[in-house]
Amino acid sequence: MAALSLSELANIIGAELQGDNNLKIRNVSSLETAKKGDISFATGRKYLPQLLKCQASAVILTAELANSYNGHNVLISKSPYLAYAQVVAALYPDQRPVANIHPASIIDESAELAENVSIAANVVIGKAVKIAKGVVISAGCVIDDNSSIGENTYLYANVTLYPNTQIGNHCRLHSGVVLGADGFGYAPNKGEWYKIKQVGNVVLGNNVEIGANTTIDCAALGSTYIADGVKLDNLIQVGHNVHIGENTAVAACVAIAGSATIGKRCQIGGASAIAGHLSIADDVIITGMSMVISSIDSAGVYSSGMPVNENRQWRKNIIRFTQLDKMAQKIRALEKRIKNR
Repeated sequence: MAALSLSELANIIGAELQGDNNLKIRNVSSLETAKKGDISFATGRKYLPQLLKCQASAVILTAELANSYNGHNVLISKSPYLAYAQVVAALYPDQRPVANIHPASIIDESAELAENVSIAANVVIGKAVKIAKGVVISAGCVIDDNSSIGENTYLYANVTLYPNTQIGNHCRLHSGVVLGADGFGYAPNKGEWYKIKQVGNVVLGNNVEIGANTTIDCAALGSTYIADGVKLDNLIQVGHNVHIGENTAVAACVAIAGSATIGKRCQIGGASAIAGHLSIADDVIITGMSMVISSIDSAGVYSSGMPVNENRQWRKNIIRFTQLDKMAQKIRALEKRIKNR
């Protein structure tokens, strides 16, 4: 953990400083738990009660909120949340392992490893694999034949890359990620299922982050493609031949069926389900637990599903929901009778 002066932090995040330039900040904490030597942040007036009680040595605020704050050390930012993220990165810099190839790793002689790579114990690297400079591969990872990993990409423990997987630069794959497993493809055959061999691969762009235990299937033909800047949370299933556009973020437990195309800068809420062979436009926001069964052609916020309710009321609502068609027929009949009077 680093210790930085308030002026150094102001320069890093591009904030206006009010207070002691030389004040040393060592930690980032919430408004409720902050103490001397810490910095905290607030994003809106709803946090004002906690802010007025906060014991942090400094806080990050909007200009409007700073007018209501009686503390002495403030960093004024248009986006306190982004500024907080930048301060965390500055105070808690990544600790990358020293470049080293562990003797307990298994590396095929045809693999190409650039300089300054770190290969931990029990890593298996297959034939014709290419590892660029600065890559970190943690314990227990498997990099199968003909795969490639771009510069400064970090694989945490037990990541598995099936053959022909391509990963760009500056990516981060958390533990348990599996890229390139077979897509779910079967042809009906006399009451049974005939497996369709999946002969494509998975391609990741640059600056992609994938959360723990997320899986991305290889394409049946061609590539399952995850574009630059995409952020995938934990426990997501991405089907074969899916394309996800640049800087889209997907929350945990989302399931994306095969051959769906998702645009740029989309935000998909947790536990949503997206049917296959549809397309979602750029700049679409899908709220949590939504079920997307048809294409979305224009930007905007989309929702589906029923929010939680008291059980007795929910049961009544469900019964009424099943009666909607009959109710609609009755309303049309009444309208027709009134019109014919």
